[in-house]
Amino acid sequence: MPGGIRAWRLVPAMILTWSGAALLVVSPEASGWVVAGCGVSVIAGLVVLAADARRPPRRWRAGAVMAVVALACAAATASHVAAAVHTRADMAERVGEAGRSVAATAVIVGKLEPRDDGAREFDALVSSLAGEEVEPTPISVRVPAETLTPSLDVGARIALEGSAFEVSPGRRAVALVIAREVTVLTPPQGVFAVAAAGRQSLVAAAAGLPGSGGELIAGLAVGDTSSVSGATDAAMKASSLSHLTAVSGANCALVVAIAAGAASVLGGGRRTRLLVGVLALAGFVVLVTPEPSVVRASVMAGGAMLAVLWGRSAAGIAILAAAVTVLLIMDPWLATSLGFALSVAATAALLTLARPMARGLSRWLPSPLALAISVPLAAQLACGPILVLISPVIPFWGVPANIVAAPAAPVATVLGLLACLCAPIPILQSGLTVLAWIPASWVGATAEVASRLPRANLPWAEGVWGLVALATLGLAVGVIIISTSTGRRARLARACALTVLALTVGVGGGVVVAGALSSRWVVPTEWSVIACDVGQGDALLVRSAGAIALIDTGPDEELLAECLRRTAVSHIDLLVLTHFDADHVGGVGAVVGKVSQVVHGPSPDAPSDRVLTTLADDGARAVVAAAGMRGRLGASSWVVRWPLAQTVFPPGNDASVVVEFSGGGVPRSIFLGDLSASAQAVLRDAVAGSYDLVKVAHHGSGDQDPELYRAIAAPLALITVGRDNDYGHPRDSLLALLSDAVIGRADVSGMLAVSAVGDGVTLWRERGEPTTAEAVGGDH
Repeated sequence: MPGGIRAWRLVPAMILTWSGAALLVVSPEASGWVVAGCGVSVIAGLVVLAADARRPPRRWRAGAVMAVVALACAAATASHVAAAVHTRADMAERVGEAGRSVAATAVIVGKLEPRDDGAREFDALVSSLAGEEVEPTPISVRVPAETLTPSLDVGARIALEGSAFEVSPGRRAVALVIAREVTVLTPPQGVFAVAAAGRQSLVAAAAGLPGSGGELIAGLAVGDTSSVSGATDAAMKASSLSHLTAVSGANCALVVAIAAGAASVLGGGRRTRLLVGVLALAGFVVLVTPEPSVVRASVMAGGAMLAVLWGRSAAGIAILAAAVTVLLIMDPWLATSLGFALSVAATAALLTLARPMARGLSRWLPSPLALAISVPLAAQLACGPILVLISPVIPFWGVPANIVAAPAAPVATVLGLLACLCAPIPILQSGLTVLAWIPASWVGATAEVASRLPRANLPWAEGVWGLVALATLGLAVGVIIISTSTGRRARLARACALTVLALTVGVGGGVVVAGALSSRWVVPTEWSVIACDVGQGDALLVRSAGAIALIDTGPDEELLAECLRRTAVSHIDLLVLTHFDADHVGGVGAVVGKVSQVVHGPSPDAPSDRVLTTLADDGARAVVAAAGMRGRLGASSWVVRWPLAQTVFPPGNDASVVVEFSGGGVPRSIFLGDLSASAQAVLRDAVAGSYDLVKVAHHGSGDQDPELYRAIAAPLALITVGRDNDYGHPRDSLLALLSDAVIGRADVSGMLAVSAVGDGVTLWRERGEPTTAEAVGGDH
């Protein structure tokens, strides 16, 4: 059998194991039947092969062996799911209905990932619930930023109290616990303590360095993105560079390559290089936290690099298939993880497509440039169809941005890693961190420039159809580049590929242009207030006599930019940043250089200060908000109602700026930021008279003060909330509180536009029922 074909023999086993795992983790009750069916089939296959063993080799025998292997792997995966059914069902029953209060003891097993709202989320294994010992069961835990401590890290044993919620079927975690209180019972021990100290020292060493370079160092080196601001994060995503700040296969391959190269320079043979590479990879996994995403990246990259060290690059696909199969047997819930699919797709693309694409591109480009383009292009073609399931856009400048950032990213990674390892020597660590800042700044600048270029993100179809369409387009591009044969079939394939490409460009371009034009036509021309559809976050426009105010910028720069394009807003006279959670300032990059004045809440940290500095450097005047502050917007007036000058509330939700607008064509409106009930109760004394419009606090959470809303008495309430958010917003209790008002919800209706008409207002909804303007109020 040719070597190239042999390399693909394990792929059917991988596909069967993956598809079986994906079905079983969603429907675990079928796992027992699958185990029985696969087990019987494996036994039957072994009997047939044994009976035929003494006969001359036959063509079907190799296929039969691989079929038995595939069925055995599927049986092993199903056995894992079946073994966990009882434990997971018991935990789900104990958690009960959504929002139930729980007290648990758990061990942190995953990195603390920052969220748009400033909270951190991590994976943990529960060992006791309500004081009763339970079988270790995986959950996700979300903790507010104010509860974070240095000892809250991987390996720590914690006690937590909070509210538990169900998660979607197929996730590894049985439940999501939104914690109110977290107590570290035992900090990380041993190697986990050393690794945590190293990561934290690198973050601290980079904290004082300016710009996006200082924010990115820890992410590039060890995958710690806690210092990355919302604006930088949005720029990295828009430019398709966010993979550089995640611990991916590229990081792991770089570590293996450096370690093996050093061993080779010192005279080590092939076995020595393999051993050193494996040990270095294991140490790197511990350093960056051995969570499932890191383990899978290390297995993928480690397998590929070890195949190269063996001198058998053709074995890469076999190693990849074997690694994926083993990982799925060990953790079947990876089958529904988009991150896992991206890891596999990127690694497979680099193994199979990069070199042929480089050869194809060399027909038109110099070989070094062809190779530089082929690597990110292959990864983009493979990962793009999966990424549209997460966000239905295509990063148009992603490949050029990756090419530009490619020389700097590994340098920043290596220098950052060395700085992390030199934590016991502060002077050396500081010097290496400064050196790492230079290439990290190059990566950050590349992201910022690429994200601001026209059409940084092209809209694409959502869901499965979007995946199929983009996969077809990627296949067409691949055929055009790779195919060099002059045969009839090759010419026909290229003709079909060119047709697909031409149709996509033509139809897609027409849809984009038509959508851009029609979107401007349908938004009411006489709007006074607009709630942009930016997901789980705030971004609201107020307009009077041509002057524009923007209250918060939402979590995503591109979504805000699209809203500004649709409403033909090119300049912001007043920007109100209520507080500095990422779901309120993450999109600030879309308005940098367009703002005259900034009124903001108290800044809690250095990343927040950098947001203000960036705005000020591009011409904005910034001032801290305090109750009683007043100003004009066109023909209307505004006044800050909160926070009080001597507030006892710390920076964050309860110190959100609450601003009121009235007059000059703007209905009397109050925007409540993210205040909780306790802060709202104090705000009551500052509210005088009724309003036409209220922007509901904190995306419709249940933590509201009914008396404040009764005092406001607004006939129209806007709830800025994201679709499919896992907070349960807006809460039923809040909706009941607003039962006498007309409610506009961004998750249901998309963009919302409010216009002043006579003594009342009208509400226009982008989608849903009704989609035309409806009259609201009339007595305010």
